[in-house]
Amino acid sequence: MKYVIIAGEASGDLHAAHLMEALKVKDPDATFVFFGGDKMKRVAGHDPVGHINDMAFMGFSEVLRHLGAIRRNLKLAHGAVRGVGVDALILIDYPSFNLKVARTAKKAGIPVFYYISPKVWAWKEYRVKQIKRLVDHMYVIFPFEVSYYRSRHEYEVTFVGNPSVSEVDNALANMQSREDFLSAHTLRDRPLLALLPGSRVGEIRNNLSVMTQVSERLPQYRAVIAGAPGVSLDVYRRFTDLPVVYDSTLTLLAYSRASLVTSGTATLEAALVGTPQVACYRSNGSKMAYKIMKRILKVPFVTLPNLIADKEIIPEMLLHRCTPDLIGERLFPLLSDTPERRAMIKGYAEVRERLSAPGDAPTNAAADILARL
Repeated sequence: MKYVIIAGEASGDLHAAHLMEALKVKDPDATFVFFGGDKMKRVAGHDPVGHINDMAFMGFSEVLRHLGAIRRNLKLAHGAVRGVGVDALILIDYPSFNLKVARTAKKAGIPVFYYISPKVWAWKEYRVKQIKRLVDHMYVIFPFEVSYYRSRHEYEVTFVGNPSVSEVDNALANMQSREDFLSAHTLRDRPLLALLPGSRVGEIRNNLSVMTQVSERLPQYRAVIAGAPGVSLDVYRRFTDLPVVYDSTLTLLAYSRASLVTSGTATLEAALVGTPQVACYRSNGSKMAYKIMKRILKVPFVTLPNLIADKEIIPEMLLHRCTPDLIGERLFPLLSDTPERRAMIKGYAEVRERLSAPGDAPTNAAADILARL
């Protein structure tokens, strides 16, 4: 069968690549037209129609500056869906773009599947009406999403497990030894503190300077930045001269004593690796913005580990609370064997337990998609 698959950012590229592998196992004749990154390219064996480097824009001003690229990508996506012999459209998160393409597919009578729900339970809940109208079936990766869709919107979705669990476990099983990793990156002198300032330039601009200031208060630790795919070293050098390690985020987390992580998928990855963390999100940093955000959000937490556990496991230092002083207060106790560190590790185990499901997420999703087709 011929699948059109759209992922708009780095985490989606990874999840989509694994789904494509699972589809090829279930459907040996599978072919792909896709928007994504290098991981999807390796599975498909050819270039994407549009690359995530030209798609991952965050915030009003950044979107405004790149309207031309967004329009070009939408035109290409609509054309891909209208192509000859398309059997299914599979969407990976990225709702503002993907739901527009879903409308075209629906008009053409092409089945639409959504793998990894947009975070409508946190904000922009109005999108659920579009999802119910345009999406034939939704595969969710957090167990609380099943009850959310059913109880609030009378929409049945399928929990397939969380792909990050197997992705993290596979990466940890095959990663470099500590000695080889430290030697390869010349990091032997001190214990490591991992900095994950985000995958978009806007996130890096907002968060890295604050993270760097925190790390400067811990000279006994070597702060190391996890480089995001598609973000050049020059971007990081605008804000700091700390070392940057690419393509080794999970390895860096595994060998770090603790981490500072921009809220997003990376907070869940750090939890699954088992590295204590403080979640940071600066944006404009105003107290007024914080109050507005609290009113807009439909959930009590922002980070995935806290949402999954339904309690605070990791501290969320957001907007005006995202300062070197306040972050340091929450980070410093996590660096030694303290009640705070032990409580966080225990909370991580609860998160893992709640995400467990028979089989793995991409295989479960692929099997159900094929059965429905």
